Amino acid sequence: MSPPTLATRARLSEVRYEIRGELARRARELEAQGRTLIKLNIGNPGAFGFRAPEHLQQAIAGRIADTDPYTHQQGLPAAREAIATFHHQRGTPHASAERVFIGNGVSELIDLSLRALLNPGDEVLLPSPDYPLWSAATILNDGRPVYYRCHPDNGFLPDPDEIEALVTPRTRAIVLINPNNPTGATYPRALLERIVAIAARHGLLLMADEIYDSILYDGAGFEPLAPLAGDVPCLSFGGLSKVHRACGWRVGWAVLSGDPIASGEFHHAMDLLGALRLCANVPGQFAIEAALHGEDTIAPLCAPGGRLYEARRAVVESVAASEHLSLVAPAGALYAFPAVCGEAAHGFDDHAFALELMETEGVLVVPGSSFNVPYRNHFRVTLLPQPDELREVFARIERVLARRVESSTGARTAVA
Repeated sequence: MSPPTLATRARLSEVRYEIRGELARRARELEAQGRTLIKLNIGNPGAFGFRAPEHLQQAIAGRIADTDPYTHQQGLPAAREAIATFHHQRGTPHASAERVFIGNGVSELIDLSLRALLNPGDEVLLPSPDYPLWSAATILNDGRPVYYRCHPDNGFLPDPDEIEALVTPRTRAIVLINPNNPTGATYPRALLERIVAIAARHGLLLMADEIYDSILYDGAGFEPLAPLAGDVPCLSFGGLSKVHRACGWRVGWAVLSGDPIASGEFHHAMDLLGALRLCANVPGQFAIEAALHGEDTIAPLCAPGGRLYEARRAVVESVAASEHLSLVAPAGALYAFPAVCGEAAHGFDDHAFALELMETEGVLVVPGSSFNVPYRNHFRVTLLPQPDELREVFARIERVLARRVESSTGARTAVA
């Protein structure tokens, strides 16, 4: 007699994470069969030949003998002080080491902070498209994601009036991802000020995912949210994974700013949850000070001639030359979010397209609907490959879309 099947949590059925989901599993099967794939589904710099800067590696190597014990649940004091100083220099109000939380990447801190905030049925305002971890963490902490649109016709920027119209008595927080993943949009100061005003009027926590804060192109600016928030409680997320190309070190941080009295209970909840997981990875924390106060190694990569800049150029030019694609050029971050348009968009399904692209052309992308949008004509690619490889990727995408148009045209002719 077979043992009973283990039941799993029902709310997992509501969680979508296609970045590492069904298509990624199929990719592993194809690779096991000997296929070579170009995998553009994950923003993982180390998988594309990037290395964490040498001075960060040396900062860890020089302190490796000090990494055996647990540290304070909020992180190494010197590392938290370095983060607080960085935020103080930005103008973050009430920035102090006591209000810094270091975690095993920003991903852990997103989950921890929502667990500290939400009661069952509470609502979180999230951008659409979003980075789907935000939706998943909201759901798994018994909250309800409520999406405000960041429409491509508006450069993927939100409408503050729409955000405020979504606020209910159950709303607890507004999440901003700036620079944005997946679109690469960067938010102007005036827009951020209006969102801060909404949070102030309704007593909401601002949650600013700023992990891509220094990855900017063509003169785009970055406006940190905390200095604009003033006394409004704000949790700002950053880390070593993207700007410093050290994803595997799992070092992220969250800085709580605003009126300390208004956010005191939330601070204690974060501290308690941090204590329950003992502490974050210790070795990587020794690189934080060198990362935030040492040599700037990301700007050259984002400037003309730099690898990320030229990769972005390859994508922008490839889309411009396409008969079937359009693009809001990313101003920041490590991704582009092209749209399929024209004849190729008729009856288009992004998941079916992604599967066909992988099976026939050996390219793995993420369907746009994975980022919690209501439309199905977008997909996301990372800008991390070499520029020539990205041009080849878009040549393969063009072949798939051209075949689709030819098949659709032939079918309509046959019916006529």
